[in-house]
This record gives sequence, C-alpha cells and structure tokens, in this order.
Amino acid sequence: MATQGFTSTFARRALAGALATLSLGAAYASSHREAPMITQYPKVDNTDTYAFRSYEPGRDGYVVVLANYVPLQDAYGGPNYFAMDPDALYEIHLDTNGDAREDMTFSFKFNNTIRGTALNVGGKMIPIPLVNSGSLTTGNQPQLNFVQTYSVDLIKGARRSGTKTSVGNLLGGNLFEKPMDNIGNRSIPNYSSYAAMHIRGLDIPGCTPPAGTFPRVFVGQRKEGFGVNLGEIFDLVNIPTAKVIGSRSGAGNATQYKNVTTIAMEIPISCITTAADPVVGVWASASLPARKLNLPDTSNVGGFVQVSRLGMPLVNELVIGIPDKDKFNMSEPKDDGQFLDYVTNPTLPALLEALFGKDGVMAPATPRNDLVAAFLTGVPSVNQAKTVTPSEMIRLNTALPATPKGKQNSLGAAACFVAGNLTLSNPGCDPAGFPNGRRPGDDVVDIALRVAMGYLLKPGAGKPGSADLPYTDGVLVEDSQFDNAFPFLNTPLPGSPNGANGL
Repeated sequence: MATQGFTSTFARRALAGALATLSLGAAYASSHREAPMITQYPKVDNTDTYAFRSYEPGRDGYVVVLANYVPLQDAYGGPNYFAMDPDALYEIHLDTNGDAREDMTFSFKFNNTIRGTALNVGGKMIPIPLVNSGSLTTGNQPQLNFVQTYSVDLIKGARRSGTKTSVGNLLGGNLFEKPMDNIGNRSIPNYSSYAAMHIRGLDIPGCTPPAGTFPRVFVGQRKEGFGVNLGEIFDLVNIPTAKVIGSRSGAGNATQYKNVTTIAMEIPISCITTAADPVVGVWASASLPARKLNLPDTSNVGGFVQVSRLGMPLVNELVIGIPDKDKFNMSEPKDDGQFLDYVTNPTLPALLEALFGKDGVMAPATPRNDLVAAFLTGVPSVNQAKTVTPSEMIRLNTALPATPKGKQNSLGAAACFVAGNLTLSNPGCDPAGFPNGRRPGDDVVDIALRVAMGYLLKPGAGKPGSADLPYTDGVLVEDSQFDNAFPFLNTPLPGSPNGANGL
C-alpha cells in the first residue's frame, strides 16, 4: 500500500487511525459474527452489551443492562423477521464480589405461538403466509399471527446449579410479550408507541427498588447503535484522507441502516452492590442445548452449551487470536487466565508497527499491564473492585454519578487520563463512561484503539511517542444519537418506508 506523500503530522495520524481500524475487518462491528462457530447461529449471536448507571431523570438508583442479539438485521427481512430462539437461554450475569464468577444471573427463555390465522379461499380455510393480518396498534391483538413471549428467572449462585426463582410481571403472572419487529408503517402505524406498550414492570425476588419506583424490562427490536466504518476498511482502508485527518466523523457507518434485538432491564443498585464495594461486573451470554449442537449432554454443561459471550467490547476482535475465538465464546470469566498472553502481548500494536513503523507508529513495550487493567481487572481508582480476580467483563463503579445526556464525553473515562495519570480536573473528564461500564453514546472503537496503542501508559513505561495520536475510525458515536429514557436505543427502522396509506 503506497504511503508516499503522507509526511505531515496530520496525515501520519490519519493513516495510523485508519490502519488501526483495519484490524476490525473480521468483526462486523463490536461482536457481530466475530468467531467461526457463531456465524452458524445468528439468533444467539450476542453483539453488544452495555451496563451503566441510568441517566434517565429520576432513575439514577438503577443500573441499566442492554444485551443485543441477532446482528445486522435488514428491516425488510420478512416474512419471518427476527424472533429469538425458543431453544436457547439468553442470560445476563453479575459478579458482585470480584471473584470472576456469576453471583446473580437473569435467564431469559422464549416461547413461540403461531395462531394459524386463515382466510376462506374457495370454501377452504387456508393459513396466511404473513405474521400479521392487519394493523397493530396495541399489544397482543388478534391481527398478530405470530406471538413471542418470554419468562425471566433469577438464579443466585452458579448459573446451572444455583437457586432459581421466577421474576414476576407487575401486571400479573410471570410472562412478558415481545413486540413484533418493525414490519412497516402500514402494519404498525406508530411503532414507537406500540413498542413502548411492551415495557413492563418487574418484581425481582428479594430485591427492594428505590422508593416510588419499580424496575423495568423490555425485549424487542431496536435500531443498531454501534457505529463503525467497515466497507472501506475491508477495501484496504479505501478512505479519502480528508475524511479522517483530525476528525472523528465523516466516514461511512456500515451499521447505520441495520436493526438489532435488545434485551433491556433495570436492576436496582442496592440489590447488586454493597456500601463496602460499589463495583459490579457484568457480561451477557447465550447458550443452546447440547443436542442441538450434536454434542453429548454431560453433567458439566447442564444440558446447555454456551456459544456466545460479550462483556467488554472488541475483545474477541482486537485481542483474541483466530484459533481461540470459539473457545473464548464458550468460556467463562473464571477461566480467562488461559487467554492472558493475548492481553499482555497483544498483536494489534505489533501489526501496526510492522506496517507503519516508518511513519512513526510504534507498539508499546510488553508486557502490557495497562491492558490487564483495562480489560481484566478494571482501572484502579475508577472501576476496580476491592478484591478482584483478573477476568474479562464490564466493570461498573455504581458510586460514580451518572452524567446527564448532553454532557457526556463520548471518550468516556479515557478522557480523564493525562500522561497516564487519572486527572479528574481534566476538561471533558467523564468517569461515568467507558471503560467504567459502557453507555450507548460511548465511542468504544476510538477509545479501544487509543488504549491498545498505549494511551493509558505513563511516559517512560514503554509508552511510544505515537501513543497519543488520535486513532479513530472516522465514525462518531455520541450521546445525542440516543434516547434519554429506557430502553435508550432508538426505534428500529421500518421494513417499509411508505406511510400507512402506502404512499
């Protein structure tokens, strides 16, 4: 790849930033199709996980967890659209004591009902081929031919052998309904209102919510919120220099016109942390029955095999090598010691130096203990638990107040570091953001690239002069792009852009 003429500092920065994103080529965004095995099971592909103290007004007593599944949905993907897999378990795990093991798991199980709506055609009742027979304006209407419901269990202790209790629906019972995907404006004239009817209050056993409130849950289609430039990156970073010089915006966002399915829930902070240690670890997973994978049903898997896992974004893309990607997806945080070399001796910085060393791009010295903090333990004085076992998960310090929408820095807590030192007085410092948890408006691609290239290192600790270059993929993600209320991710794109009258 020719680099002649790229001699100025700005051009060198642009080139470094663009090539840094080349490493994302196999990823299809944060964790979309990130490992060979999961490409066969898109319904259980966990694409992104978010965990943050709620910044919705009046809801700061809650941690919000968003777990996205079923990547790269085209809104027009009928007639079956994107239902969840009724054979699978979709789970949100919480480590409340820093031992790298789940102490609480919220397990979601789905059920499909086909009503068999039929029309009289020539004296015979013939089932229709569509998921609806008319417009949908409320919840479970007769016009809906396909209904997906779900239940939620709270498991305390190990996910397969702990104590299980049912999470209640405040409207009664323990079943919840998933709204139909956004078919189009004639089928669902006001999708925002229709979807909002499916936000339900939760009765979490043994958990007292903040006074005057109750936790909520929502499962349904949302607009994809993870932004990344992919097409040009695949094409040997085929990006005009003017798009990336000195700017974090201007490049094409490959997921701009895609939807995703979100499991969203609020969890009272008082139910998952203690005054002695306000840090909680969060990750999400999906598991399939061993029989569906043609694997033996052995006692150590409890009938299910985990096939997808997501905590910190970009780990399976930027850190884990191809031979171990499936193993990582099937592993648990308690066993992450087997992947330590990928963190302490990362390949991405070395690759960039090999390609662009002549332009001043250098890999930091190894071992990379700064990446151990970023990915495996949490950053001291930011989101590291009092007692911590190195393992990969999102770590959130719930004692830090939420930053309101409109005041969030999309570079998150990374903006609080100056020359490798935590500096809370630094302009733009936003300790409530990634890597302290993850909000929808945190630009995790830019943050992760900068951290990988040594941004958190102190001078003299193996930090190269190129560590502070503004690495970017040119796709800006920020809080203004998202809602200010649960479930935060935006209304999904409609399958038909026409209005209700077809015009």
